[in-house]
Amino acid sequence: MKLRYAPTSPYVRKVVVVLAELGLDDRVARIDTLVWDPGTDIGATNPLGKVPALVTDDGTVLYDSPVICEYLDDLAGGALIPAGTARWHTLRLQALGDGILDAAILRLLEGRRPAERQSADWMARQKRSIDRALDVLEGEAGAWGDALTIAQITAGCALGYLDFRFGAEDWRPGRPNLTAWDAGFATRPSMQASVPVDPPA
Repeated sequence: MKLRYAPTSPYVRKVVVVLAELGLDDRVARIDTLVWDPGTDIGATNPLGKVPALVTDDGTVLYDSPVICEYLDDLAGGALIPAGTARWHTLRLQALGDGILDAAILRLLEGRRPAERQSADWMARQKRSIDRALDVLEGEAGAWGDALTIAQITAGCALGYLDFRFGAEDWRPGRPNLTAWDAGFATRPSMQASVPVDPPA
């Protein structure tokens, strides 16, 4: 299999962590892809021009991260996405974590526009969405313990991305359960091996 990849993408990080946790890492070749490069060929793999995109062994192309993660989980025998009622709770929390990432990236990109074209109201709206979602995770995290599903992986990657891109705005105050959980989860080898770092300028 081949993974179109960018090391700073939190959605890619989700897939990379899933690969490591499922023991599938050695079955996937990573193809470093700069989607913002005008000359990139990512559109030939994913018409949306985004990473991650996974090319399976039979040539099928899968995107985006929830679809890729579910495929990999199925390939490994279903370790990260439970069946029955628990499945919907898990997938709901995955969607919540992905929503944090969506809002954080929208906020980041808006902040990179020329100052005179930025919308403070738009950025504030995204931050409110993130804060509400974090409060929901705070209510969930106290019961997680050592559980490992796609919900925890997505939450861990979302929190890591907030630290990476918005480190000056500490999300931890007032969220002791989530703080304690993240402190432990972030030490997993799969998380340590995938910490995002900006490339040299």
